[in-house]
Amino acid sequence: MAGIGFDNKKYLHMQSEHIRERISKFGGKLYLEFGGKLFDDNHASRVLPGFEPDSKLKMLLQLKERVEIVITINSADIEKNKQRSDLGITYDLDVIRLIDCFRSIGLYVGSVVLTRFNGQTAAVAFQKRLESLGVRVYRHYSIEGYPSDIAKIVSDEGYGANEYIETTKELVVVTAPGPGSGKMATCLSQLYHEHKRGVQAGYAKFETFPIWNIPLTHPVNLAYEAATADLNDVNMIDPFHLEAYGETTVNYNRDVEIFPVVNAMLEKILGTCPYKSPTDMGVNMAGNCIIDDEITKTASKQEILRRYYTALCDQRKGSVTDDVILKLELLMKKAGVTTADRAVIAPALQKSALTGAPAAAIQLPDGSIITGRTSDLLGASAALLLNALKTLAGMDDSIHLISPEIIEPIQHLKVDHLGNKNPRLHTDEALIALSICAHNDENAELAMQQLDKLKGCEVHSSVILSSVDEKVFRRLGVNLTCEPVYQAKSTPMA
Repeated sequence: MAGIGFDNKKYLHMQSEHIRERISKFGGKLYLEFGGKLFDDNHASRVLPGFEPDSKLKMLLQLKERVEIVITINSADIEKNKQRSDLGITYDLDVIRLIDCFRSIGLYVGSVVLTRFNGQTAAVAFQKRLESLGVRVYRHYSIEGYPSDIAKIVSDEGYGANEYIETTKELVVVTAPGPGSGKMATCLSQLYHEHKRGVQAGYAKFETFPIWNIPLTHPVNLAYEAATADLNDVNMIDPFHLEAYGETTVNYNRDVEIFPVVNAMLEKILGTCPYKSPTDMGVNMAGNCIIDDEITKTASKQEILRRYYTALCDQRKGSVTDDVILKLELLMKKAGVTTADRAVIAPALQKSALTGAPAAAIQLPDGSIITGRTSDLLGASAALLLNALKTLAGMDDSIHLISPEIIEPIQHLKVDHLGNKNPRLHTDEALIALSICAHNDENAELAMQQLDKLKGCEVHSSVILSSVDEKVFRRLGVNLTCEPVYQAKSTPMA
């Protein structure tokens, strides 16, 4: 299995120092557009083994006394109840979650900005809710001609019409629950207002991906394209950086396309643009902290395959178009990987073909592969979990971890009282039953102690899983893929 390819300790030090340098460059106040996830950056930890999911948060904690956080949310996203696909919650609820998370570790959340505000009823209600929680809320508006009409945008009728965000710290981190929330526009609007008030302030951008100082076709950068395939993001050579410095660096199309506009805005606001390229705007040090390139390449190739299978399942559900699939297939070709490179796929499909029912396979930390099949008592995913725990605990496969006396009452409850047609235990039900057995069964207790070892393991299912099983695997930190087919009606979904 994968080793460590990324030096997280070095990253925390280098990144915080680089941001300190950028703050000083602008006279002591910096608006930092923070892309990606501050919490639970599992994509980064998967493609850069050794990167901790909360690394960016820990980095900010090193600047704790100098940091203020501003969260932006697009008012239209509130109105249409847009959801974070990874968490299954709406953007507005995620804003509240982020506020609680930041505050719980001592980071100061200054305010929330409702961008593209146009009197949306849901946005107004959300503002009232935030204010009832003691959160300051500001409104920013759509600007006619954005982003091309520079004269209009950088004027009292453009950015000047936005409400000025009162901030008190040197480093203002502008983050959001997802893309399209108006982070950059918020930063530039603030620069306009600060300049009018005679305050020296600057702007910078923090995006972990694409990594600017590794090759364009490096699997880490290709994995980023795979993760954003539905957004039409494309990694490309930064032509402005190449022209200015004669150096080849990597950026992505949206930043390259918008740079002339940002350059013109900064010139109009500050008198001169401090940057010669979109790469200059960035402060990302991740590329300097890769310590084993082969490990990161291998991990990233697996991520591309996982993204491909996720898209195939989403296409089956009707939420992804053919062009996304074609783009992912092209990325697989660029990375030199095929579905045969995902070791858990063939065993899962072979077990399914042998039993004539859904099956699943897991690759354990030592590289061994265990399968699980559908039975009268357990769904394939539940059976897989129990088999994996037995193997990790060094138990014989013939040992029954859950007594039939425990399973039967659960099945009776499901079918006879809750109206379920499928009596088989889901993964959550199997784990609850296992925890009950652990009270007086040493084997069950030993199996429970193995749960943490499942984190980072690879799993493949021969069918699309129920949302219950998907959530359990996600909470266990398992990397799941599924065949893009539903379970046959003759075998109720496990």
